[in-house]
Amino acid sequence: MTNLYLETAERADPLPPPEGERKTDVLVIGGGFTGLSTALHLAERGVDVVLLEAYEPGWGASGRNGGQVNPGLKHDPERVERDFGAERGARMLRFAGDAPAFVFALIERLGIACDLRRCGTLRAARHPRHVAGIRVTLEQLQRRDAPVSFLDAAAIARATGTDVYAGAMLDPRGGALNPLSYARGLAAAAVRAGAAVHANSRVLALERTGTAWRARTATAGVTSKQVVLATNGYTDGLWPKLRRSVVPVFGAIAATEPLPAAIASEVLPGGQVVYESGTVTVYYRLDAQNRLIIGGRGPMREIRAATDIPHIVQYARRLWPSLADVAWTHGWSGRLGFTADQYPHVHEPAPGVLVCLGYSGRGVALGCALGGALAERIVAPANEFPLPITAIKPIPFHGYWPISVPAAILVGRVADALGR
Repeated sequence: MTNLYLETAERADPLPPPEGERKTDVLVIGGGFTGLSTALHLAERGVDVVLLEAYEPGWGASGRNGGQVNPGLKHDPERVERDFGAERGARMLRFAGDAPAFVFALIERLGIACDLRRCGTLRAARHPRHVAGIRVTLEQLQRRDAPVSFLDAAAIARATGTDVYAGAMLDPRGGALNPLSYARGLAAAAVRAGAAVHANSRVLALERTGTAWRARTATAGVTSKQVVLATNGYTDGLWPKLRRSVVPVFGAIAATEPLPAAIASEVLPGGQVVYESGTVTVYYRLDAQNRLIIGGRGPMREIRAATDIPHIVQYARRLWPSLADVAWTHGWSGRLGFTADQYPHVHEPAPGVLVCLGYSGRGVALGCALGGALAERIVAPANEFPLPITAIKPIPFHGYWPISVPAAILVGRVADALGR
């Protein structure tokens, strides 16, 4: 897999697997943003914590995503408040809206080198009907004091360098980073704070032993009073029914060579990150070396080159004809976790077990912020948690996702073309 970040990210520290038997206060399973943030914030509070990652920190979607740090939840504020009630809905909205600021403050406090840019996010609409939807979202956010603003067709053309958009919402709370560098930086910070972080340590079994839990790997056993499961799109059968509560959807990304200065000045001159409004759309940004990184839905499998997603490359060339002769050097994919209602899900399925997953493409900010909230939940369980803690609900006909997801993508593309 030609993941660009494997070439551009900061060096990973060696994190050997555990050996023998070990006892700890909290065991975290999964080395993505949620697991790493949980381990870091627990260690900083003096809690003895062990993190077990099947491959290496950031191996999954945390180290393969588009690098956009987007604020908010998937749904509009009124929908959130209708689904969860005015008080809890407002609390969820504040938490998700503040999630990028949580990430930025953490990066700055810990000195993590990850090409951070606090550049803002543009939600862009190609179809006038999608502009109407953006205006609804904008108005609802503004009534809740979010610092968002509307860009008309001329303004979004100046910001993006393409004239295909009819309007956009600018949210200055968002930004961009190198996600694999960020994941590795979180791992290193957690270790410095006292956490034991282990790579290449897949948990093969998790069993109750009295009032504690014992996780077994190929080289060790770890017994803990508290377990946090943070495996998201790579959730397996370790906990009953959990895998069937989230649908793994592949996000595919292509990257160009570093753009020549003349072309780079035409692509995203406003410097923001962009994600399109609609059902099946693209998202893109420039990285620190002026490569265009653009992602969207690809095949429901791993890809290894930009030639595996020609529709995304062709779309980029329609947006910016000056890319016609630019080389596409990298293409990769990863599994994102989508829930049926497109909200993050937090579960407490047994005493001493917490689960958090399902960010529906917004995990860079939300996953990390929820890691901090999970740590707070463990050390101060009486405090209010920002999201509801619910029962695990398997998705009906989950086993058909390799068929149903491509079908849903096709329907979504038709709907987007019609502006629905």
